[in-house]
Amino acid sequence: MTIPTRMTAAEAAKLPFAPGRISGLAIETADIELRHYAPKGHDPQTPHDRDELYIVISGTGTFERGDERVPFGPGDVLFAAAGERHRFSAFTEGFATWVLFYGAKKP
Repeated sequence: MTIPTRMTAAEAAKLPFAPGRISGLAIETADIELRHYAPKGHDPQTPHDRDELYIVISGTGTFERGDERVPFGPGDVLFAAAGERHRFSAFTEGFATWVLFYGAKKP
């Protein structure tokens, strides 16, 4: 994969999804994976095997992590540890976020 110097959120929104994935792959190296995620209606994700940072592009809603619930909006950064239950809820139409997976995979 050739890594672009710049990618806009609009360009990332057009990325195709690989089979079984619910986000578009923007950048991938040995150490990081950057994806564009924009669920419609509900967020079906399950815990992942790497730590994650979400950088909210647009929209508002609630981020659920374990038993914690926090509001979010554009520009906010949210964290979920590998294996931790998390999801977005009550989000507005047009919600989109960058997802940065990093670190070693954890069982």
